[in-house]
Amino acid sequence: MERKDDEEDDDQENLVAQSEPMRAAFQMEDVNDERVNTRGFNFSFNKWCILAIVVPVVIITFYLTTDVDSLFRIEVMKGNYDVSVNSMRESEFQALYLLRQQELGLSKLWSSTLLDNSSDSTPAFSSVLFEELKLDLLSQISLNKQIQQALLSSHQLGNLLNASDNATDTSVDGYGGLRRCRKVEYRLSGRRTIEWKPKSDKYLFAICASGQMSNHLICLEKHMFFAALLNRILIIPSSKVDYEFRRVLDIGHINKCLERTVVVTFEEFAKSRKGHMHIDKFICYFSKPQPCFLDDEHVKKLKSLGVSMNKLEAAWDEDVKNPKPRTVQDIMTKFSLDDDVIAIGDVFFANVEKKWVMQPGGPISHKCKTLVEPSRLILLTAQRFIQTFSGGNFIALHFRRHGFLKFCNAKNSSCFYPVPQAADCINRAVERSTAPVVYLSTDAAESETGLLQLLLVVNGKKVPLVRRPTRNSNEKWDALLYRRGLEGDRQVEAMLDKTICAMSDVFIGSMGSTFTEDILRLRKDWGSASNCDEYLCQGEVPNFIADDE
Repeated sequence: MERKDDEEDDDQENLVAQSEPMRAAFQMEDVNDERVNTRGFNFSFNKWCILAIVVPVVIITFYLTTDVDSLFRIEVMKGNYDVSVNSMRESEFQALYLLRQQELGLSKLWSSTLLDNSSDSTPAFSSVLFEELKLDLLSQISLNKQIQQALLSSHQLGNLLNASDNATDTSVDGYGGLRRCRKVEYRLSGRRTIEWKPKSDKYLFAICASGQMSNHLICLEKHMFFAALLNRILIIPSSKVDYEFRRVLDIGHINKCLERTVVVTFEEFAKSRKGHMHIDKFICYFSKPQPCFLDDEHVKKLKSLGVSMNKLEAAWDEDVKNPKPRTVQDIMTKFSLDDDVIAIGDVFFANVEKKWVMQPGGPISHKCKTLVEPSRLILLTAQRFIQTFSGGNFIALHFRRHGFLKFCNAKNSSCFYPVPQAADCINRAVERSTAPVVYLSTDAAESETGLLQLLLVVNGKKVPLVRRPTRNSNEKWDALLYRRGLEGDRQVEAMLDKTICAMSDVFIGSMGSTFTEDILRLRKDWGSASNCDEYLCQGEVPNFIADDE
């Protein structure tokens, strides 16, 4: 028991002994806390002292090193810039609103023109002028949309216009399903015509001497009109005094269209007359600059064929430089004769019933699209060329240059344009028609056509100029001509060019060229004429004209 008490006493002593140091520790912590509080107070005091010293120094330094006026001025300018930008944006949106209103007005006008044209209330309104009006209207609507697109693009709203209604889409079949360039329909059934019913023993001897092939073709067509008026069979000139028309024209086609013999070749006439070829009456339509517009060389060629004739007589006083407008009655009065064979000389410049003669389909009643057209071989070759090279959607360009500068500059308004100006006009036509290629019919030098090709660019893309290539045995598009020995014939190639141009979607011609005029005639007769057909740079004046000699 004592031992137990002693252990308990020892434990208590130990406990007491351990409690004393702990108390001392607590006392030391109290002292330390007081020291810490004293140091925190001193640090806060020192911090405020430092701030009180540093801040004025920073302010003074900033004031000395910074242009305060400039700082405030920048802020003011920034505010003015924001106001200016907002004002500009407001103006742009106002412009967009006005353009949109204009577009709606133009669209309404477009719709009204279609309705007006569909009625028969305005028969006197020229269909050609109406097509031009529609084309101009579409052009204005397109320009309006381009301006809107440009304004919207700055606001990243470029697709907003395209996402809206398609009522004003001029690039495709908008506006009642009409394309910007489309075929022009001519009412051939309602044209003014005359029946050609010749007497079997009465002939008109065709004579054409002025210009090249196109002039001679126009002269031949006018002879056909005269023959129809006078009830005579037309004699096609011999190739020994004129072009070999049988190579380029389908003469049999003319007789088929009228279902009777209205034209014969010189050889057929000679055979029927058994070598007795005499012109009973040679009465000249033109008296100046020489009777019948024939020189002595042409008369000698006729006589070398065995053709005899009486003295040339003038029907009236008529100059090729100033032909008077003549009527059917004038022709009937002067040239209605009982002689079997008569001749009236070259009538290329004759001005007889011009509107009647120049109408689509021509002045003579027939069952075909046109009376005078290329031979079947040339037609097929043209089709094969188009299928091989250009495809159906192409523009044809007759770019007359050789000898054209002096000819055009002699006119009141020159028709000879510098190549860059011509290229601009062609680019606009390509953009309007959306054709990928341009077929080029030209007599220009390579230096001019090369420059023209470089300048034909639409929407950043080069527009290829397509020309008939030289003969290549690997290509079969021209095999029909080659097999018959017609390849390389200049007149056949010229007629082939005409035919290709006449089949194009859009045609651009050279004003004053009979080659162009014959193409336009074919296009009207065949129904391939477009409301985008035009003369090169039509309505423009060359931006540079050389002085006279």
